Amino acid sequence: MQDFINNVSRYPRFFITICLGIFFFLFERLKPLLERPATAIALITSIVATFVFLTFTLRAMLGLSPV
Repeated sequence: MQDFINNVSRYPRFFITICLGIFFFLFERLKPLLERPATAIALITSIVATFVFLTFTLRAMLGLSPV
């Protein structure tokens, strides 16, 4: 049973490692776009717009009260 507990306890670490790897990969790919002001503004605007879109979509799907 101890081996099972040790094996299951590795999954959160694996999940965090995968998430951090994806974050660092995407950051490295988008880093050159942050060097010029025009592309930096466009990139930040698109990230904020995506976050707002997902927030409104999830609120509508879950039936939460509007802000």
